[in-house]
Amino acid sequence: MTGAERVTSTDLIQELWSGYGKILRVHLSGGNRESVVVKYVEIPSSANHPRGWNSSISHERKLKSYQIEIRWYLDWSSGCEAGCQVPQCLGFESVDDEIFLILEDLDAAGFPERPRSIGWQEIEICLGWLAHFHARFMNTEPAGLWPVGTYWHLETRPDELKALDDLPLREAAAAIDHRLSAAENRTFVHGDAKLANFCFSKNLDSVAVVDFQYVGGGCGMKDVAYFIGSCLDEASCAEKEAELLDCYFRQLDTALKQIQPNIDRDAVIEEWRELFPVAWTDFHRFLKGWCPGHWKINSYSEQVARAVVEKLNP
Repeated sequence: MTGAERVTSTDLIQELWSGYGKILRVHLSGGNRESVVVKYVEIPSSANHPRGWNSSISHERKLKSYQIEIRWYLDWSSGCEAGCQVPQCLGFESVDDEIFLILEDLDAAGFPERPRSIGWQEIEICLGWLAHFHARFMNTEPAGLWPVGTYWHLETRPDELKALDDLPLREAAAAIDHRLSAAENRTFVHGDAKLANFCFSKNLDSVAVVDFQYVGGGCGMKDVAYFIGSCLDEASCAEKEAELLDCYFRQLDTALKQIQPNIDRDAVIEEWRELFPVAWTDFHRFLKGWCPGHWKINSYSEQVARAVVEKLNP
């Protein structure tokens, strides 16, 4: 794996959500790597969700997400090339209620920057990663992964739907989900493509991406909508929507031409453009049930959602 003789020290990178473990940087000596990143999952005796969602459904979803992340790294991650770089999996072990996932240290691999805000150049780079990722796995069956990716997928979030007090949106939830799932052009979605999961090079001109707990099948617009909402404010989302989509689709067209030249690129782009507001509304639906006071619930999202709901329920 690394050939290391011993561990010299460990640094905490972050705690996992709801007390399910931690991510550590482990420093080594005597081997072929000076450090690795270890995702250590320890199943807690009682969950401690920061927003109070401590149901058995939530617990089972998290357990499955860690198992799926292992499957992603073992079975699929090697298919990612320079255009959609991910950390190399060096090994894993599962013992009783503990999981150890050992990954390449992206800091050491040349991706040490984690900016909290980014400009247009960096947004374009992130959209390029998503475009290449979606092109790579276009029309691929997500064997071993979530059949439908993203952590907010309707089927896995019945409690949040029940808590949603926006009645028209709640009544349209199944139709929104069906509209996305029925897309003719499906790929793998990362499922949690927020800015925090994009690791940048020192000069911010390339990225690698982490955290594949919710990778699975679906329409690529889910990732694009979620990413845009993670790094832009309300006014920028509204003002830049067309420009952002043009940027993504330009790079998707190029990536498909290179990676899967037999796919009808125009058909993919036409369908996914129509599904962008549906994907935006799908996450908005989850967010309003999960945390009604969240800062991402704004007039732009409400406007998009109203238009989608009215179209689905005329």
